Amino acid sequence: MRMDRARSDGPVVSGLSVAGFRVDDNVYRALAITPERADGWTPPPLAALDQGDLDLVLGIDPGPEFLLLGTGPTLVRPPVTLVGALAERGIGIEAMDSRAAARAWGMLRGEGRWVVGAFYPIA
Repeated sequence: MRMDRARSDGPVVSGLSVAGFRVDDNVYRALAITPERADGWTPPPLAALDQGDLDLVLGIDPGPEFLLLGTGPTLVRPPVTLVGALAERGIGIEAMDSRAAARAWGMLRGEGRWVVGAFYPIA
């Protein structure tokens, strides 16, 4: 799937396929993305995900408004312990399937929102 829209500051997911998320000239099977950079990510099984697995995106300054969590090909609720740990830090979490998360990323960044994303593979 190709995604066309005006480019905002920072990395933009410009396409999706079974190979992964296209950001600039790179394709990432799993993606950790902030308003400043995009990186490949090796996530644990979703049920084991904790905030330490998200240090790559949560450590930005200032801290993010919330984490956009792409849970793979379908929506899966994130671990309750993760949701609680992020809430204690004042960070919300929005979970959705990874295709929807990649589209939401572009919309939110286009609005200038200071969010981060962690997207599991879509296949």
